[in-house]
Amino acid sequence: VLRCLGIPTRVITNFNSAHDKNLNLSIDKYIDMSGNNLHLSEDSVWNFHVWNESWFIRRDLGSFYDGWQVLDATPQEKSKGIYQCGPASTRAIKEGDVNLDYDSPFVFAAVNADCVTWIRYSKKRKERVYSDTRKIGKFISTKAVGTNSRVDVTANYKYPEVKEISFKISYSQYKNSLMDDRKILVTAV
Repeated sequence: VLRCLGIPTRVITNFNSAHDKNLNLSIDKYIDMSGNNLHLSEDSVWNFHVWNESWFIRRDLGSFYDGWQVLDATPQEKSKGIYQCGPASTRAIKEGDVNLDYDSPFVFAAVNADCVTWIRYSKKRKERVYSDTRKIGKFISTKAVGTNSRVDVTANYKYPEVKEISFKISYSQYKNSLMDDRKILVTAV
């Protein structure tokens, strides 16, 4: 319909798409001390989910958020009391601006939620034991114009994942490097 009105529109597919039911920006899994799933969360990860993007000028949000906007014609959750999703700015999603209207937190979680595993010891006590920050939002794609080729648009939704670099250094090497007045920057990822 939007294309018929002259509004540029395309279909987007998100693989490993998070469905963050409680909008806490994570997909939570609860287990007991024996490792058994407790089924306490309605969050889920779908193999894929499809929505549309349309190109809008956003006078309501400011020109920074102009461009591609997410519109989901098959929303699974109510937004402001009705089943709707969008228009959420892809720029807002990439920048993590989840405080904006039009379902930005839900779409942000769909492409960038953390998958977190909790051990639940009691109703009052739980402990986070695992977090996967890379599982969600893979190969976000659209179809190329004029061909059947896939175009990767993941960079429109999120910054590249940081790659881990591991190395080993002995304590004596580390100590000597400090004595040589060299600076070592170690970043934990």
